[in-house]
Amino acid sequence: MIGITDIEQQAGLIAGHVVRTPTLPSPGLSALLGAPVTVKLELLQRTGSFKARGATAKLLSLSEAERAAGVVAVSGGNHGIALAHMAAALDVKTTVVMPRSAPARSVEIVAAAGASLRLTDDMDGAFSLVNRLRDEGLTLVHPFDDPLVIAGQGTVGRELADDAGDLTDVLVSVGGGGLIAGVAAALRALRPGVRVWGVETEGAEAMSRALAAGGPVPVALSSVVSTLSAPSVSQLTYDHVAALVTEVLVVPDREAVQGCLDLADHAKVWGEPAAGCLLPAARRVLERVGDDCRLGLVVCGGNATTADVMAWAGRFGLR
Repeated sequence: MIGITDIEQQAGLIAGHVVRTPTLPSPGLSALLGAPVTVKLELLQRTGSFKARGATAKLLSLSEAERAAGVVAVSGGNHGIALAHMAAALDVKTTVVMPRSAPARSVEIVAAAGASLRLTDDMDGAFSLVNRLRDEGLTLVHPFDDPLVIAGQGTVGRELADDAGDLTDVLVSVGGGGLIAGVAAALRALRPGVRVWGVETEGAEAMSRALAAGGPVPVALSSVVSTLSAPSVSQLTYDHVAALVTEVLVVPDREAVQGCLDLADHAKVWGEPAAGCLLPAARRVLERVGDDCRLGLVVCGGNATTADVMAWAGRFGLR
């Protein structure tokens, strides 16, 4: 299990490479939800998401031989963007494997950052190709199944604990579970009374299915939210969530996209659906917890284009 000592160590190592993102009260979201809301704006992180933290933590751990051989990663968008940019800054050769379903803009950003880009038909194929490249000598920078990556993502929770007011409940989006594992580990140590809730979208339910099954299981992916679409969680992230997280809630894609529009209208920030899904989940938490709830939302990323969000809104009949 990742502990606060691991997270503190990574916080010191990555501090010169990543942004300490703002933690602020959101009057607009507080009015919308009817409860005090604090937002941790990881969409203002370098590369537009929290992923820069874990990627940097892993890159800084490489030996000279590993740096020379290069690294490889699989990504639905944000992890690839983060690794491509941070590796370029640290002069490490990088290969990023992405499914063709990844957002076109994310693919463009990865290629423009100088990474060697490999595209596959689906996410299962992407993971298979990455495993082959790892076996050929590249160092895998896994998006979530790595203690260093989880500890790097845990610095989000450390900053939230330091910078937020009195919170009762924190909501965190879940793909493979690296972010929520790190955030929950940090909050358990620094804010032990705070409940942590995970949020997934329908068709990207790797963690909730794992919790129901008692361990990681493969899942079929159909959500439009590619940045949450892990084909399974890892034993490492499952163990953290099972021990530290109150519950993982699942919301429809339509509500996640509506959440993007609500973030823009009420919080004045442009979040992707992986962040938008927090708002419908927050309403469920409020129904469960009651009037004394004080919410913290980890707004994990903002790498969806206006065209992406408008297309999804049109698909779901949203305005």
